[in-house]
Amino acid sequence: MNIRPLLDALDLQKDAAQALADDLHAQIDDLQTRLQEAETHLEHLTITRRTVTGLADRLPASPPELPEHPDYPRILAAFNESTGPLRAKDVCQALGHELLPNNIEGTRAKLKRLVKLGILTEADTGCFARQQ
Repeated sequence: MNIRPLLDALDLQKDAAQALADDLHAQIDDLQTRLQEAETHLEHLTITRRTVTGLADRLPASPPELPEHPDYPRILAAFNESTGPLRAKDVCQALGHELLPNNIEGTRAKLKRLVKLGILTEADTGCFARQQ
């Protein structure tokens, strides 16, 4: 009996299996490289997150939003032009409002609201100044 054809068929199967193994090894090498790159990227993201959260308390706070009323920007403009603290009556005059008790009390309420927002301070009772 001639076993040569059988040996040739086995050699063909061996070559095909070797080619498949070589291809799979190449894919494994590529996947290992990609996995290492992904893990390195994850490490960098973790470090960046830790750095950003560590610095977050050092960043200046964003200024609070003003309530939606046309007097608030004008009140801040009056304080920007002033060299010292202002009373509600002074702000009322700067806004061009009549010096009526209701107007002064309304202005005082707005000034108190700006104090609560941290934009103004109340140095003395009734005396307001820009937050430094």
